[in-house]
Amino acid sequence: MIRWIVVVLGLVLVISTGYVIYSRDGVDARVAEEIRTNPQGERAQRTMLVTLMNGRTLPVNYLREDGLIFMGIDGLWWREFVGAGQSVEMFIQGETIRGHGTVVLDNPEYTADIFSRLRPKAPSWLPVWLNGKLVVITVSDEA
Repeated sequence: MIRWIVVVLGLVLVISTGYVIYSRDGVDARVAEEIRTNPQGERAQRTMLVTLMNGRTLPVNYLREDGLIFMGIDGLWWREFVGAGQSVEMFIQGETIRGHGTVVLDNPEYTADIFSRLRPKAPSWLPVWLNGKLVVITVSDEA
C-alpha cells in the first residue's frame, strides 16, 4: 500500500513540475512576442528581453536610471551574474543594448532602494530572501 502511495505522489510531482515548466515557457514566449511586436506598448514600458551568453532569452522587468539598467531576478538564474558577472544583450522598447551585469548580494539597503522603484508593488512583509536578486547592468555600447 505504501509503495502505491509513493508512486502516485511521485507521478503527481512529475506532472505538476512539467506543467509549471510548460506554462512558464509558454508565458515567456507570449510576453517576448508582445515586446518584439509592440515595443512601445504598455508591457514594453516595464519589461525587457535579456539574452544571456548561453543564448537563452527571458522577459524581465527593468528599471533604467543614471546610465544603468537594473533587473530583479526571481529564479535561480541570478547565479549566472555572481562574481565577474556576464555580458548580456537587451531589447528595450525596440532598441538593442549590450552591457555587463553583476548581481548585488552584499548591499541590502541599495537593493531595497532600487527595488522600491523597480518592484513598487512587492509586498512589504515579504522576506528579503524571497524578494529576488538585484542585477546591475552597465551599458557597454548600443547596437
